[in-house]
Amino acid sequence: MSRPIRALAAAAAALALVSACNSASTKGTAPGKDASTAARNTRGVTEDSIKVGGIVSMTTSSGYSKKDTDLGARARYLRANAEGGVHGRRIDYVGTEDDGQDPGKNLAAARKLVQQDGVFAVAPMSSVTFSGADFLQQEKVPTFGWGTLPSFCGPSYLYGFNGCLVPSPGGTINQTWPEGMARVLGGARGKSVAIIANDSDAGKFGVRTFRQGFASAGFSVAYAKPSVPATAVPSDWSAYVKEILGSDAGGAPDAVVSVMQTPANIGLFTALKRASYKGVLSDPTDYDPGLLAKDATRQALDGVHVLLQFQPFESKTPAMEQFKADIKAAAGGRNVPLNMHMLTGYMSADLFLSIAAKVGRDLTVAHFQNTAQTFSDTGTLVGDRVLPKGQKDSFGCGALVQLKNGAYEVSVPFECHEPIPFK
Repeated sequence: MSRPIRALAAAAAALALVSACNSASTKGTAPGKDASTAARNTRGVTEDSIKVGGIVSMTTSSGYSKKDTDLGARARYLRANAEGGVHGRRIDYVGTEDDGQDPGKNLAAARKLVQQDGVFAVAPMSSVTFSGADFLQQEKVPTFGWGTLPSFCGPSYLYGFNGCLVPSPGGTINQTWPEGMARVLGGARGKSVAIIANDSDAGKFGVRTFRQGFASAGFSVAYAKPSVPATAVPSDWSAYVKEILGSDAGGAPDAVVSVMQTPANIGLFTALKRASYKGVLSDPTDYDPGLLAKDATRQALDGVHVLLQFQPFESKTPAMEQFKADIKAAAGGRNVPLNMHMLTGYMSADLFLSIAAKVGRDLTVAHFQNTAQTFSDTGTLVGDRVLPKGQKDSFGCGALVQLKNGAYEVSVPFECHEPIPFK
């Protein structure tokens, strides 16, 4: 059914309901007994659909793209619709707005989705900037994305698909990365780590968070700086390499942890290897088989341990097999290389759908929020999910994979760690 026809149908249904309620009132029957009455007055919800959109950095000045986040979300919504929708309502996914990793465009995208498209929810939201957060919170729009930004930690309408990863004081820190690196290095005692990030709000917060996490795990933090420009990848990494390699009492640290995106990681890791660095390299972004297509990229990332906050694609669990089948269906039956952006979109959509399913037929923002306050489930690709705990703490689970000889191997299996208080 086309949107204009659906709109006319909804309007006709609303008119019929008003007449029915007036008639019922004259018979002494209380109005409002129809469970879908409130939903028909809810933005983005009709008798037969729920409208959802996304915000993703499809294009960036560095060439880095999260476009496959959209494919992941589509895959999950396609399966939901194939299974009958959410209590009879199909998901009307209007697609994603490209914010170009630009704060102004992020806010504009949020405004468009709400004010023009009239979405009930934003799922996914995947960008290093989230200037639209206050607007979405103010407009009471349930929003789902990767909880690597402070906006996903606290506001009542914003949800990280794997919880809050950058908490405020009083929250907790996910220890998957430090504990995983300790296993790779044979223990943290006597080991040093250098942490480097972009000079951005996210980078500064990441350094602050991981400095505490690695220290709590027993590492000596020799270097921790958000010093790399966020708007352009440096052409010369020599100054950064020199500083890192002399950070541990004049010597090199045992591990270098980069809290940056792929283009910067490639430049930094290549420069470190050329400087004969023999320690462990790690980052949280470069789990993408598509990166292996180019020799230079594959060589730069060879040996790097990548942090995952979800089950590795190499696992054989039912949830992972379902994910792979859904991605293949959304890609028109093609076997496409899997990447973490797909997982980000997929699990953002999955958390939204899981909460909506528990709401029931009477879907309103208020009922959605009330249901989220007591939501929990187990055995997902990101572990056990619990809300509203996840708006203050991470779900605490993850794994490490290492690129070796052109393929990813699990170096630390998916497991959960007790988070630590963030100070």
